[in-house]
Amino acid sequence: MELLQRLKTETRSHHERTEGVVRLMDAHLTPGDYQSHLEAFYGLYLPLEALLAAPLSALEPALNLEARWKTPLLEADLRTLGHDTGSLARLPRASPLPAVPGLAEALGCAYVLEGSTLGGQLILRHLMRHFGPDAGVGVFAFFRAYGDQVGPMWRAFGEALTQASRRAASESFDAAVVQGARDTFDTFAAWLMREHDVPVRL
Repeated sequence: MELLQRLKTETRSHHERTEGVVRLMDAHLTPGDYQSHLEAFYGLYLPLEALLAAPLSALEPALNLEARWKTPLLEADLRTLGHDTGSLARLPRASPLPAVPGLAEALGCAYVLEGSTLGGQLILRHLMRHFGPDAGVGVFAFFRAYGDQVGPMWRAFGEALTQASRRAASESFDAAVVQGARDTFDTFAAWLMREHDVPVRL
């Protein structure tokens, strides 16, 4: 089984649990709710992307990492919503983060983040309809991310992941990628539950 398909299959329950605590598709979502989600995402993406930078650099230039980082986009959205450098620095940071001892785990973590960018296109369409042009919630930089390059960026990630798996030619490598993805989904879910006071259903 190709690693991308294995990831989808073996992380399904973790993925569904995480989706269950993201409330951005809520019909009653307020601008304040939207901002609190972005603040929670910022508190997770900022330390997580810093953690991924070194191990994923081994796959440059195939990954084009500078174009993939979401922290600057979250910061831009939050500044539009009224944050400044000081208030951004005071936002809580997710802890503990998933363990990323090597490239395999980093790729599993990146699979989650890249997949959320792909799935975020559905959220973007909902937010644009829900808030309309005059709601004062900014331009959705985070959810727009790659613009019309979402599909190509996802395919490029999949190709880099597949090539890394083939070079490793190791069941332990692929298993570590899957575990890295599971751990990242679980970290994401636990962090959002904490930040939004959602009852834990693990």
